[in-house]
Amino acid sequence: MTLIATIFALVFVTELISWIGKSVLLELAYALYLRVFYSSKRSQQQRLKSEILANKKELMLTSAQDQFARWAKLRRSVDKGLADLEKLNSELSSAKTSFSLKFNTALWILTAGSQFVVGWWYRKAAVFYLPPGWFGPLTWWLSFPFAPAGSVSCGVWQMACRRVIKTGERVVKELMSGKQRILYDRWLHKYPLAIGGSCLLIYCIGSPGPVSVPSGAQEGPVPDKSS
Repeated sequence: MTLIATIFALVFVTELISWIGKSVLLELAYALYLRVFYSSKRSQQQRLKSEILANKKELMLTSAQDQFARWAKLRRSVDKGLADLEKLNSELSSAKTSFSLKFNTALWILTAGSQFVVGWWYRKAAVFYLPPGWFGPLTWWLSFPFAPAGSVSCGVWQMACRRVIKTGERVVKELMSGKQRILYDRWLHKYPLAIGGSCLLIYCIGSPGPVSVPSGAQEGPVPDKSS
């Protein structure tokens, strides 16, 4: 996978996770985790809850004066069930806390950690080169901080991808909320950086890869050798 696609995929996954919500993903992953590794505990928890409810219902229908022995037996059964359920809930709560820590760590490594490592490792590499004169005097900023002049650095490419994806997220949310008309001036004045990022995306998709520019190359028309 090329550096362009790798950075875009990392940024896309990060924004997708942020859009869905870490808490939602945590609950889904934890439910699957319980189903795989704690299925017996979950079954025991459901069984205890059912037994406690049934015993409580029967206890309310039993007279403590007329049927004291039966009432005392049901009372002890309810108390024991509540104690076992509390112990089981505490065990599952500890398991969820441990799972949450591991899950959040894995998400951080997958998203922010991976982007930081890729950005640092390829800090001096050019993601791709721009044609001369595209951005005029701002070309130096696109290679900030350590990429070769005339190229786009990893940090700038990450910013462009993130801006374009966030803009696409807003468009999708507006379409889902019924706002299907987005005016041209809103795009032009509110999302100028996103438009620039879109240009970079279109260019890099059509570009076969980094193109180096010879240091001794001169601009201008090619002389006619026949003359």
